[in-house]
Amino acid sequence: MDKTSSIATLKGIGAKTEQLFHNLGVYTIGDILLHYPKDYDKLPPITPLTELPLLLHPQKDDKQANVQTADDGRGDKPQAEITAAVAAKIDKVPFVRASRNMQITSLTIQEQNVKLDLVWFRMPYLKSTLKIGKWFIFLGKVTAKGKLLHMEQPQIYTPEKYQSMQNCLWPCYPLTAGLKKNKLSQTIKQSLEELDLSVDYLPEEIRARHGLAEYNYAIENIHFPESETALEEARKRLIFDEFFKFILSAGMQKEQMEEVRNTFTFLPLHNLSEELCQSCEQSDFVEAQTTLLWADHVMQRLPYQLTQAQRRTLQEIREDLRGKKIMQRLVQGDVGSGKTIIAFLAMLDAAQAGYQSALMAPTEVLAMQHYQNFVEMCEVHNLNIPVILLTGSLTAKEKRRAYERMQLYHNAMVIGTHALIQERALYDNLALVITDEQHRFGVKQRESLFLKGGQPHVLVMSATPIPRTLAIILYGDLDISVIDEVPAKRLPIKSCVVGKNARNTSYEFLRKEIAKGRQAYVICPLVEESEGLEAENVTEYAEKLRQQMPAGIVIECLHGKMKSGRKNLIMEQFARNEIQILVSTTVIEVGVNVPNATVMMIEDAQRFGLAQLHQLRGRVGRGSEQSYCIMVNTTDSDKARKRLEILNKSNDGFFIAGEDLKLRGPGDFFGIRQSGLLEFRLGDIYQNADLLKKASEEANLLLAEDRKLQEPEHEKVRAEISYYLDRQAEIVNL
Repeated sequence: MDKTSSIATLKGIGAKTEQLFHNLGVYTIGDILLHYPKDYDKLPPITPLTELPLLLHPQKDDKQANVQTADDGRGDKPQAEITAAVAAKIDKVPFVRASRNMQITSLTIQEQNVKLDLVWFRMPYLKSTLKIGKWFIFLGKVTAKGKLLHMEQPQIYTPEKYQSMQNCLWPCYPLTAGLKKNKLSQTIKQSLEELDLSVDYLPEEIRARHGLAEYNYAIENIHFPESETALEEARKRLIFDEFFKFILSAGMQKEQMEEVRNTFTFLPLHNLSEELCQSCEQSDFVEAQTTLLWADHVMQRLPYQLTQAQRRTLQEIREDLRGKKIMQRLVQGDVGSGKTIIAFLAMLDAAQAGYQSALMAPTEVLAMQHYQNFVEMCEVHNLNIPVILLTGSLTAKEKRRAYERMQLYHNAMVIGTHALIQERALYDNLALVITDEQHRFGVKQRESLFLKGGQPHVLVMSATPIPRTLAIILYGDLDISVIDEVPAKRLPIKSCVVGKNARNTSYEFLRKEIAKGRQAYVICPLVEESEGLEAENVTEYAEKLRQQMPAGIVIECLHGKMKSGRKNLIMEQFARNEIQILVSTTVIEVGVNVPNATVMMIEDAQRFGLAQLHQLRGRVGRGSEQSYCIMVNTTDSDKARKRLEILNKSNDGFFIAGEDLKLRGPGDFFGIRQSGLLEFRLGDIYQNADLLKKASEEANLLLAEDRKLQEPEHEKVRAEISYYLDRQAEIVNL
């Protein structure tokens, strides 16, 4: 049994449970070890019974973090709930009664004038366990109904047991419906016992230089930490591993790509004179194609002028297409900087030269949008170029038709998701591959698409504003172009940070904008209510918002757990203004373009990274009307307030990313992980920037010593990187 063995080879994993693990993206024993906890619980200190009323009903200036109380302006009824541990000496026998074929055990404990009712379901044996005169600790959620305090199904500990467990950290894993946390923990423990983890692929000298724990210690302590110190050491090692493997695999790919010669012949570039441009504007397409490249013809007929940054980037791309080596280029451009038109013009060059091109988007919503835009552009400019859509949600018949057209049309533009790299997708004459928001694809996925076309040119586009120092590390296998201008016609988005008490004012602003015919996004960090996590969630929030808004305003929600067809339908309805308010998770972060949307309201804004907030803000401001971004800060943290204020000061994504890098140092990893950038499981390129740089230095030193890791002393590293890349590709195809 090894890391590649199926999860079903473990004891107790039948077909039904195996499918539940598949729902989590876990297929092998190696996968389950990488299914890291999302957080860790600690047992709370024991609270005197007499203090519970104060914690449940704090004064207005009380900042008890775990207590939910008074109305916050959304029409919620006041509630009180807190997780607490209380100690009590049993002074009477618990009472057991039958109700609806179920036995209910109850016990009331009291200190001075404060009483707490304890209730257990289907646990009648507690009558003999909770003996008079003995002390016990009761842990659970305390609720208040008037003056009555109530705790259902509390956990029971002896004082000695509770004290011994208070310093332990208990993992909290991402789950799926039907899979219990105990089953997941048991499976991980069994995997740790079955696998031989004593052999570490990372050379000892690298571990010594950076104070990194051995792998077996790290993987055990990330799941079941002995202490906070052990967890910190485990995270440090595993984050280093993530960065090291990513950079090393990218560097190895760069070595391979640099040896590939450009075998494609593109038409030579013209120097556009003013006279030629004017003649192009006056001529039709048939006449122009004899004197001008198609891309130049389209550029001159656009209803706007490309910025200098767009022109510079396009020139670099077009020169690469005609160079001696194949292109490997990253285009970084802020939200709204106009990367899509650059991609279209580059694909036009390929089509005119008689080659196919492919554009791979991270979501079906974005792929569909690109497809519709490209079809429209070809029609407007009289370009007889086939545009083909290929996504996972197409019917079998639609996919067959797409495959047939890919074989039939030698200069087609193919738009899709990761379906573009699956086995049945065969190309004819593929010369240019473009990946949009590349950080959502691994190196292996990009390579798979590359190999399908017989080594085509590769262009990577990203709106993720990464400081150049980090971009050079993360995209070391690519040349970098930066579009650092936004079209002049776009009005800067007006931003503000408000507290949760300003929600009613924010809702009134939404109503006014919608009355003008505009639309709005509301972003929440969660899909459904999550136990122990006080953050707005999409499904409940949408319902609350319907109660706040006039009946004529249509409100829908959107999140990543929906089926592709449903997501696409909602986005199409939103684009047609059939939905006025879209309550969504960050699934809309990438690429969605609805020019009529003028308000972006982000709940629990402090939970997001600044770069991600900036990308979310970029979903509005795409039309001619003034747009707004309202960020709701639901904490009293000065640090959170200062971070969010940076977004008030600037609309420049690269400036914001740089400021984020300054603010987010190492540590504080017990908090909520910032998301949205380069989806490493543990690592965060801002918070862990120092580790990223160290991993990059070590990866580059190793490659300088042994370019293809062929030396015997690097056999373990080579095997680990091979497993890493193969597993990436397999997950995409599953």
